[in-house]
Order: sequence, then C-alpha cells, then structure tokens
Amino acid sequence: MKDQTDMPILLRREIEARIAGPLIQAYIEEIGREKALKVASAVIKKLARESGAELASQCEGISLRDLATGTSKWSEGGANESELIAMTETNFDFNIVRCKYAEMYQALGLSDLGFVLSCDRDAEMFSGFNPDIEFSRTTTIMEGDKHCDFRLSLG
Repeated sequence: MKDQTDMPILLRREIEARIAGPLIQAYIEEIGREKALKVASAVIKKLARESGAELASQCEGISLRDLATGTSKWSEGGANESELIAMTETNFDFNIVRCKYAEMYQALGLSDLGFVLSCDRDAEMFSGFNPDIEFSRTTTIMEGDKHCDFRLSLG
C-alpha cells in the first residue's frame, strides 16, 4: 500500500470511526450533543470538500461520468450495493440498497453518529469535485430507510 488512498474506503472509515466516535461522544457529554455534532460536522464536511477536489484532480475530468468512475472505490470489497437509475451527461441517479458503512457503524455502537461521520459528507464531496453538481437525497439506510437515493445533476 503506497498511501491511505490505496486503502479501501470502508476500512478507512472504520479506523476514523474508532478514533473520532469516542472523541465526539466525549464532547457530547462535555458540551452537549448539538454543539459537539455541529463542530464535528463542520470539520468532516471541510475534509469531504477537500477530498472531492483531490478526486477531481485524479480524474480525467469533472463530468458525472468521471465522478461515477472516481467514486467506484466507495463500493470496493462489497462496501455497498447500488442500483443505477440513470447515467446521462446531465443526470447520475442511483440507489444504495445495501450499505456496509451503516452495518459497520452499528457494529461499533456508533449508529447515532454514522450519518455525521459518513453520509453528511457526500454533498460537500460532490461539490468539491465539481461545484456545478446539484445533489439531493431524501432517504438513507443509516437513518433506517430501505435505501439511499442519490440524485445528482449538472446544468
């Protein structure tokens, strides 16, 4: 392994969660849930935006197809299972129907932090990749839904 980018993302998220989770929980006890999650979320979103920009620099371009190729690492090792709904020049729509990220946070006893640690970073990552991408999601497995509905569009 050359560096952390060669590591499967699921494993990277687990390592992060084993450190960040107990820290966030301690901050929740010390300063309250709302304030602790606000600070943690801001840091995670900043890192996600930087990650998106880094991904864009590694890809051939910043189209939705480039994004789809670049984010294929999210699924390595069966980390999630998805259903493609649409892939065009202007739309990239898919559902995640199984999420081992959610399963991992649950196994670590961090289900209540999983959204902040993982899902909440998606919009910022997409924006860092290409600020013209519009992203919406109304359901997540992490929050108890049957699937995550990712809807991305350009122009």
